[in-house]
Amino acid sequence: MRATLARPLLLPLLALAACSDGDPAGPASDAGDPRDGVTPVPIRDGGGRGCSEAAQLVYVLSDANELYSFRPNLRRFTRIGPLRCPTTLRPNSMAIDRDAVAWVNYIDPSPTPAGPPGVIYRVDTATAACTAAQPIALSREFRQLGMGFSTAGVDRTDESLFVAGTGSASARNSPGLARIDPATGALSPIGAFTGALQGYNAELTGTGDGRLYGFFTTTPVQVAQIDKATAAVTSTRPLAGVETPSDWAFSFWGGAFYLYTAPSASAQPGRTSNVTLYRPSDGAVDPAYMTDVGFRIVGAGVSTCAPIAPPP
Repeated sequence: MRATLARPLLLPLLALAACSDGDPAGPASDAGDPRDGVTPVPIRDGGGRGCSEAAQLVYVLSDANELYSFRPNLRRFTRIGPLRCPTTLRPNSMAIDRDAVAWVNYIDPSPTPAGPPGVIYRVDTATAACTAAQPIALSREFRQLGMGFSTAGVDRTDESLFVAGTGSASARNSPGLARIDPATGALSPIGAFTGALQGYNAELTGTGDGRLYGFFTTTPVQVAQIDKATAAVTSTRPLAGVETPSDWAFSFWGGAFYLYTAPSASAQPGRTSNVTLYRPSDGAVDPAYMTDVGFRIVGAGVSTCAPIAPPP
């Protein structure tokens, strides 16, 4: 996700002209193919029926429109390619479903009353190509989103896409939490976040055992569990030493949270994203887990197939 203050992309969106029916842009990285079989990702503990290895990876999206897979236990990003969807809007956030399809929120970086409020396109994570699915049109209140899938409960495979509306950071006017039905694309508002985090912006990540969490861009930043039925915030944990970001993303994998943060490009020219590990089991916070990874991450997604426990 990017801060609501409008500013141009670092690179032009030349790849966004149209979906391609030709040869897709395949993986291109010194690290190799994201499905090369090196250190296989384990099927998560419980309820992992039908999960491919691809559906158990983390995926991240750069401000230059590039999609990467991420193996957190190996500290390894692998470039897949540029997103190729029929829009000139800017990608802002991302979630991954159990079929390893990326749901990408696109926004107008300088919205006008007559302009498009925001959409969600679906993207093939194997090729970064836009799928044939119709985009989901968003309301102005929920045009810019934090996003994450969560299953209906423990040992369930049915899931919903939860979204958090992004407001002005200074005004603290986020509309809070909503649910999108994956089958119909219908958005149903749930409510405002509660307590001291009411009105703050959040990126979301869900789990395969039915939980939902938010990464709130307070100072210091905070991670908290969110009640999916009411938007109530519980189990809040401030993370001292983690920068309050301009570009940020969030994922849960293997028993730990991964926070992707980058400061304003004008404040620190040339700085790219850091990755912080936060492990709730022992409270460990490592802001230096990965630093200056080489690109700015504006979206991250992980499906409910991903492992809940640390890999062996």
